[in-house]
Amino acid sequence: MAVDIKNLNHNQLNELINKAQLRQNELRKEKVGKLREKIHALIKAEGYAFEDIFGQGVRGKARKSGGIVPPKYRNPADPEQTWSGRGKRPRWFNDALKAGKKEKDLAI
Repeated sequence: MAVDIKNLNHNQLNELINKAQLRQNELRKEKVGKLREKIHALIKAEGYAFEDIFGQGVRGKARKSGGIVPPKYRNPADPEQTWSGRGKRPRWFNDALKAGKKEKDLAI
């Protein structure tokens, strides 16, 4: 199908570009789907499950687990109060800074 783009006006050209981009996305999705089927078939033929090869929950981007971050600062007045240095500063940390302490004085 040959389209003479020199005879198209601005609106027709934009419409053609949009249709071409949609078709390009459709072709890409089809190709990805076929590749996914091949991979699953290969894994199954070898006697494994998808999770055995790629782990649990590998759909899309892999995320880090929200593990516990060790404390970085400790309240000298109450040693049970600690802060990892992430997120909003605790009140005791701000109060200590206002009282003239420095961050390194509160570090563990």
